[in-house]
Amino acid sequence: MQARDVVFPSGRQALYERNRYSPAIRSNGFLFVSGQVGSREDGSPEPDLEAQVRRAFDNLNAILAAAGSSFDDVIDVTIFMVDPASKFETVWKIVPEYWGQAPYPTLTGVGVTWLYGFDFEIKVIARAPEGVAAR
Repeated sequence: MQARDVVFPSGRQALYERNRYSPAIRSNGFLFVSGQVGSREDGSPEPDLEAQVRRAFDNLNAILAAAGSSFDDVIDVTIFMVDPASKFETVWKIVPEYWGQAPYPTLTGVGVTWLYGFDFEIKVIARAPEGVAAR
């Protein structure tokens, strides 16, 4: 088996090693990004929902940048939300700050009962630029 081409954002490798997963894997021209939550540098949840969603996007964008990509390269998005009936409007008013212009990526939204203390998680698949080594 060929070694995985793992992409780590700057300054968060210890967090991923502690939790035993890769933030993103580059494979066959695509970047598969693990779900990103609104965690602080120590991994704890940001308590304010709006700030938590912004942090999740900031964490996602740090991984995309480490791979030489941006949100413009995102093809598919999956979001997970605890209690979406009460939180959707708050979350969705923040999304355009990060989403960019049409055409938009595909989207699947999933309501969940638990996210390890978080209320929002975003997972994406993006195009990975050729010839850009993981940092």
